[in-house]
Amino acid sequence: SSRHFCSLSSKTKMTVEAVNPKAYPLADSQLSITILDLVQQATNYKQLKKGANEATKTLNRGISEFVVMAADAEPLEILLHLPLLAEDKISQDSQTPKKLFLANVPYVFVPSKQALGRACGVTRPVIACSVTSNEASQLKSQIQQLKDAIEKLLI
Repeated sequence: SSRHFCSLSSKTKMTVEAVNPKAYPLADSQLSITILDLVQQATNYKQLKKGANEATKTLNRGISEFVVMAADAEPLEILLHLPLLAEDKISQDSQTPKKLFLANVPYVFVPSKQALGRACGVTRPVIACSVTSNEASQLKSQIQQLKDAIEKLLI
């Protein structure tokens, strides 16, 4: 069965559209707002990489905290390599930066690439972005809360 979502914009009528079932896990409207809000803050703290290519680079370099993708990317396959990369990434241990360990980078889909673009602070739609790690970040606790919320979606 196909899942449905409501558009986030309050100006437009709430439109319900079918979502590609491959867009899993898909954030509900409340979690989407939280995610987009944190993405916007990450933009201000220079902790954000926009676009599928840059998100891929952050995953390969092990500096990604989590990845956000747009469920309405067309075709969706252009970003489906990201979950594969996110699931087997070597990440740096925050306590001992020299020590590397295997850790899954959480990833989540939001309904709209247009809304993701706005949250990223650009006028164009954005189909994927990655919030990058920074030890001295003031977003650390918010990032951790969101990571936990994303993990809960997968259960």
